Amino acid sequence: MLLTTAKAVHSEGGSISSTRLSSLLGRRIRLGNGRRPSQHSASLIRRFGEDWLRSIGALLPDDVQPPWFARELGAFTEYMRVERGLSPVTIATREERMRWFFASLPSRVRSLGDVTIGHIDTYLEREARRGWSRGSLHALGSSIRSFFRYAAQQGWCSSSVALGIDLPRLYALGDVPKAPTIDEVNKLLEASSAGNDLVTIRDHAILSLLIHYGLRRGEVERLTLDDIDWIAETLHVMRPKLRRPQSYPLWAPVGEAILRYLREARPLCAQRAVFLTIKAPYRPLSGASISAMVAMRLTQQGVKLSRVGAHCLRHACAGQLMDAGFTLKQIADHLGHRSMNSTRIYTKIDMQGLRQVAELDLEALL
Repeated sequence: MLLTTAKAVHSEGGSISSTRLSSLLGRRIRLGNGRRPSQHSASLIRRFGEDWLRSIGALLPDDVQPPWFARELGAFTEYMRVERGLSPVTIATREERMRWFFASLPSRVRSLGDVTIGHIDTYLEREARRGWSRGSLHALGSSIRSFFRYAAQQGWCSSSVALGIDLPRLYALGDVPKAPTIDEVNKLLEASSAGNDLVTIRDHAILSLLIHYGLRRGEVERLTLDDIDWIAETLHVMRPKLRRPQSYPLWAPVGEAILRYLREARPLCAQRAVFLTIKAPYRPLSGASISAMVAMRLTQQGVKLSRVGAHCLRHACAGQLMDAGFTLKQIADHLGHRSMNSTRIYTKIDMQGLRQVAELDLEALL
């Protein structure tokens, strides 16, 4: 990634705009298997490149017109934040999906009233051919439908657009959460605890939080120095879906990992976020960077999952609680689930409980 970006900067005379960088990366970047990355992966690659260019003063401001429907998308973002109270990750994800959709529209579409069901169906069918899963397509279509419902309320388009969006059928509890095993999780922690470089010390503290508390990546990203009460030995986590903070006892190994990071690896600066970039300009570590770090370290440990990232450690935490005999209500409370339906899926990986059911003698019922 950095090599490709450096070549782009060199070819542009030492600096480059975000738009020009996106164009060059779109033609040049390839994954290790020679294939182009997914739209989401390409977006992450571009974002890391822009952050690096910005840090060395080589990113030029874009002298381009605002994208189509920027005003409408901005109003929708504010609606999601203020009226719906959605998490920053959810808002950013829906914004990005809508930008993808707008970019796919024909040039003759100049207003939301010109968008038809055919445009949306064509876009979803194209993404399906590119390999999107049923669940991902459902989420993509739901984001588009949510936007057009809001657009209809504002009088920007007909309500028939949102009503006509046909989403792929999903089945209740149809997926099984994919998570590393307890041995793989322990090896991950051991490997990170053995490192003495600044990045590994920071990463070990993050991994400890993700594994022992099952935090979401955004919750780790938003953790501040004020959220850790060292005297009461308490950790306060803002749960965006519950719209309130949640307190946990600060488990000794986690507290020690955070304390070592604060003493040895965290830069001295005015930032209040706990986890920062190691090199200047110092800024809070993003949720995407946290997931990328987890994916890299799991891959280094030889963990093979269809999707690796911070969320699979959340699944691992839930599985460990299930194995330890905690009730679904207790697990839901620990993970900060708003609904028990989000927790029920973990019963599908409760192998001990399933074996007990299989061993039941049902002859008396015949």
